[in-house]
Amino acid sequence: MCTAFTFSNGDFYFGRNMDISDSFGEQVVITPRNVPVRTKRCAVLQEHYAIIGMANVTQHTPLYAEAANEKGLCIASLNFPGHLSYQTADQKEAPTQKRMLAPYELISYLLSVCATVEEVRRLVPDICVIALPFCEHLPVVSLHWIVADQTSCIVLEPENGALHIYDNPLGVLTNNPPFPFHQENVRQYLRVSAQSPKNEIVPQLPLTPFGQGIGAVGLPGDFSPASRFVKTVFCKWNSMCEQEEPASVSHVFHVLDAVSMVRGCVMTEDGKPDITTYSCCINATKGIYYYKTYENNQITAVPLTAHLQDTAVSTYPLLTTQQIRYEQ
Repeated sequence: MCTAFTFSNGDFYFGRNMDISDSFGEQVVITPRNVPVRTKRCAVLQEHYAIIGMANVTQHTPLYAEAANEKGLCIASLNFPGHLSYQTADQKEAPTQKRMLAPYELISYLLSVCATVEEVRRLVPDICVIALPFCEHLPVVSLHWIVADQTSCIVLEPENGALHIYDNPLGVLTNNPPFPFHQENVRQYLRVSAQSPKNEIVPQLPLTPFGQGIGAVGLPGDFSPASRFVKTVFCKWNSMCEQEEPASVSHVFHVLDAVSMVRGCVMTEDGKPDITTYSCCINATKGIYYYKTYENNQITAVPLTAHLQDTAVSTYPLLTTQQIRYEQ
């Protein structure tokens, strides 16, 4: 389970919580312009936009969970259980004129060749998502994707191998149910407000709120995808911060903290705690990847711009030990 959202405050930011019960070998990974991007069914991309994000690197291949490219385009894949609707990996049964991409290849491919959401829109009809595992130990996973830049945001959801495009003016995505449900579900919370409520139950009496925040009574607080979606929408669209880098980065993490998972509060079917293993904030305008982990709340920054022309993939293992400043 995961949460992602967009935020514009002069620069464009993209935030994401990774909610999972086990580490997937994640580390911050930079794919420079001239390092080939390989897929199993498409031609090798020898030159492309540089990419930074969180990934597992297996057999020298970055498998990105979320990332941004040097042009400011951002994509995150989120778990989409119960909707494994990819085309068969048997090429004979798939449209031969399509670009055949496995789910784990979609982020790298789109960020390599597209600079904007509009370019993604134009390319998506030519893509067929196929049920092709990376290797024996990494099976096919059901995913959907949020794609965003400074001006627009969309959601991609697989339907029988094709990718359905949904406009996403809310700039938020969580997990199952499908995105149209989340858009409709928000309408149940139209009366939720950041403002103090007026006395409408007995207007004849001088009744006043007994505390701050009562305007948001009814805002869901559980960890389900639908509830996290609504709460993230509320926090994104009602919160504010100063227009400077430290404030904006801190702001993104505060919104993500509002829907993060505490160890033990969500248990998987096999008895493991689902936690927010890491949270990230990407300044897509400047090409900076910020992150913190469950065990380490200190924010760490990794810049993309210094590595655009490198000749090899750069990896940065996560700093997972809590950093505390002690006063003397």
